[in-house]
Amino acid sequence: MNNTQEQLNKLLQLRNEYPEKQEEIDQQIYEKFCQTHAILVIDMSGFSRTTFRYGIIHFLAMIHQMKTVVIPAIESTGGKLIKQDADNIFAVFPTVNQAVECSFKLQQLTGTVNTILPEEKDIHLCIGIGYGKILMIDNHDMYGSEFNLAAKLGEDLAQRNEILLTQEAYQNLNPKQGEWQEVEFSVSGLEFIAYKPK
Repeated sequence: MNNTQEQLNKLLQLRNEYPEKQEEIDQQIYEKFCQTHAILVIDMSGFSRTTFRYGIIHFLAMIHQMKTVVIPAIESTGGKLIKQDADNIFAVFPTVNQAVECSFKLQQLTGTVNTILPEEKDIHLCIGIGYGKILMIDNHDMYGSEFNLAAKLGEDLAQRNEILLTQEAYQNLNPKQGEWQEVEFSVSGLEFIAYKPK
């Protein structure tokens, strides 16, 4: 499948040049790039506080430690790493259940690691999970509303050691793993519901 950034750029250029062909070009984009996944977004808690107190090299070492825990867990639960950006990890899974299983596993693993690390090196994750159609670019980037929501949950709204699911992800969690409670958010004029484990 030819789903490179270069190919997307060409199609977007054509879309801009020929607005009368917008519908046809959009269909080509969906056919080449559209995939359905559970989306996992992980952010480390405490970047500003830790960096201010201990310095950037200390935090970079923590990011490296976090990746040695997170990436094997993603792969062992059927996920695929898409990209890394500073202390953020982005991955996709075939099902929401696998993404949730990975998240619970990461909570256990980081909890275990933290028992042997000094407090200033403890790893705490904030996790957001979405589910739906996204545009996948060469397996290294993705775009879509469920990706945006998962990123908002993981990077901005989840508290330390918290897992948040979009409404679409929760509806596709089957069977339900544990008990979940509904949480309402209002961000940048957007109101939406998420779910977190009780």
